[in-house]
Amino acid sequence: MSKIAVVYWSGTGNTEAMAQQVEAGAKAAGAEVSVYTCADFQADMMDQFDAVAFGCPSMGNEQLEEDEFEPMFQSCESKLSGKKIALFGSYGWGDGEWMESWEAQCRQDGAVLACGSVICNEAPDDEAQEACRNLGKALA
Repeated sequence: MSKIAVVYWSGTGNTEAMAQQVEAGAKAAGAEVSVYTCADFQADMMDQFDAVAFGCPSMGNEQLEEDEFEPMFQSCESKLSGKKIALFGSYGWGDGEWMESWEAQCRQDGAVLACGSVICNEAPDDEAQEACRNLGKALA
C-alpha cells in the first residue's frame, strides 16, 4: 500500500475541496492518505511518503501563495529529486501560467510528475472533481 500526502493551501475553500477529491481518489486506489495544510507540513516529512500531491491556488500575478505555501514548498524542493508528485489548484483569472511555471520548477528539481496537473476556475465543478480523483489514483 502506498503512502500519499496531500498538502495544500486554500484561501476560499476551492483548493481545499480539490484536496478532498485527491484524497478520495488515492484512497479508492488503495493508498494510505494523510492530508495536511501547508502550515502542518515540513520538508523532513517528505521521506515518510511514496508520493505527494501539492495544491495551491494562483495568487497575485499568477504565482503561488507567498506567505505560507511558497516557503513550505521551497523547503521541500531539495527532497523532490526522484519523488513522485502531482500538482493541483484553483484560479480566479488568468490562463494557468502559475501552474506551468510550477511544473517547470518541479521538473528542474527532478520531481516525477505522476500525471497532468489539475486546475479549475473558482470552485471545482464535476469535471474538475473527477480530474482530482484521477490525480489521486495516479499517485497511488
